[in-house]
Amino acid sequence: MADPVPGTSIDTTWPSLPVAAWQDTYETLQLWTQIVGKIRLALAPQINHWWHSTLYVTPRGLTTSSIPYGTRTFEISFDFLKHCLEIETSDGTTETIPLVPRSVADFYQEVMSKLSALGIEVQIWTMPQEVTEPIPFDEDHQHAAYDPEYAQRLWRILVQADRVMTAFRSRFIGKCSPVHFFWGSFDLAVTRFSGDAAPEHPGGIPHLADSVTREAYSHSCSSCGFWPGGGLVEEPVFYAYAYPEPEGFRDYPVQPKEAFYSSQMQEFVLPYEAVRQADDADALLLTFFQSAYEAAANKGNWNRAALERSSAS
Repeated sequence: MADPVPGTSIDTTWPSLPVAAWQDTYETLQLWTQIVGKIRLALAPQINHWWHSTLYVTPRGLTTSSIPYGTRTFEISFDFLKHCLEIETSDGTTETIPLVPRSVADFYQEVMSKLSALGIEVQIWTMPQEVTEPIPFDEDHQHAAYDPEYAQRLWRILVQADRVMTAFRSRFIGKCSPVHFFWGSFDLAVTRFSGDAAPEHPGGIPHLADSVTREAYSHSCSSCGFWPGGGLVEEPVFYAYAYPEPEGFRDYPVQPKEAFYSSQMQEFVLPYEAVRQADDADALLLTFFQSAYEAAANKGNWNRAALERSSAS
């Protein structure tokens, strides 16, 4: 198997990320990203489907992008090369917080203190979302792990996934989300829309308000992404689903052969290891995304001729 890029190796381009090896860091880092994401959510103008709340992959980590604050803007970024959190403002001031083993409560207090020192006052709801047994950020002294190696492995995977998902996104000329990171579910996603309104989502997702889900799925869509695993799926996976799920979707012959429909998750999944070990990881992953999209579009009667570039395979 050839290296994905000359001079690199599979372990740096698509590194191993077994959940058991970094579970404690995973849980802590998810909560740290929720603190940062909620700051953006509190201050950014609302954009459909909660796109104003997400984070984005950068050459160094994850960022909020610019957040408005009066006539100023600021940005909060996780740097997984230097292992620090940086807060930068449009007037040239910066604050830095080291990413080291520390409790969620300590991290929360320091982030808020640094923002205040920069003249930025913001209040967020301190209860985490989409996690089991949530503890308010300012009271959470239980989650306090940070393994820089595994935090960086996650980021390296996100860099590759973001790159391939951006190429996949370019094939579609209809309404489509950015490639963005959802801090609640802790996954990287890109979502295409048919243009049709969807039936109201039934809600009922644990630890997530029904109003959030209904706004996210107000229109028919086909979504795909990367999730580092945990819970129903013990190891990292790429996934793809449709809402509403059209009849025959789950029985569609989605490729590659390693992909399958998970009745528990109600979506197609492709094990990360299958991509990691592939001779051509990009081609395998694009095949999965395209095939799962075609399952949604064909079974859902999307107007594909009006929504896709003619060069899309």
